[in-house]
Amino acid sequence: MDPIYRALIVCTNHTDYPTKPYKTGLWLSEATHFYDELADRNLPYDIASPKGGAVPIDERSMDRRDTVNEKWYNDPTFRAKLDNSIPLADVRAENYQIIYFTGGHGTMWDFPDNEIVKRLTRQIYEKGGMVSAVCHGVSALLNVTLSDGTRLIDNRQVTGFSNMEEKLVRLDEEVPFLLEDALRKQNALYSKSLIPFLPYIEVDERLVTGQNPLSARKVGRKVLEEMYEK
Repeated sequence: MDPIYRALIVCTNHTDYPTKPYKTGLWLSEATHFYDELADRNLPYDIASPKGGAVPIDERSMDRRDTVNEKWYNDPTFRAKLDNSIPLADVRAENYQIIYFTGGHGTMWDFPDNEIVKRLTRQIYEKGGMVSAVCHGVSALLNVTLSDGTRLIDNRQVTGFSNMEEKLVRLDEEVPFLLEDALRKQNALYSKSLIPFLPYIEVDERLVTGQNPLSARKVGRKVLEEMYEK
């Protein structure tokens, strides 16, 4: 009989750009496509955010042609978890074997320096759990230090939203930093797809990262593959 794992899906609370009139937030498919993989195995999950409460959704990610978005955004249980996310301060690492950081530009402001993000990631990783992230959500891993004083991503294979992708969406001058540059500065072994916006993931033992929104499903699939083949 397969073991039962529980996943923590972490989303942003941040909505404002410095100068843009529109809002940011969670890029919806980065939660729904990842969870769609977990749902196939009936994995229990919770949705959390730094402040808790309703997770803001980037309106540009509300693609009605995306049947997976439609399915889960209209699912009462999933929607209730999005609308009533658990504050990270109330999360206990011992309850989870998987942590997954969704993206959306908002994460660039409220993930990297959040002490609880760093602590939960370290605790789940050090007890043998999977750490995963996609797109801008990879920013959560930038400042995670393990108990031995080393950085989680030091000399590890990772990916995340690229400089080129940021320029192509014309937000490279809005974000507080460029994720690709920041990962490289932290001595991560960054790589990316040769063509922007194509699905691309990196796997380094119990660390799984995806480059962009279209990578979320592949991240979920790989996380499960690694967990159930241990």
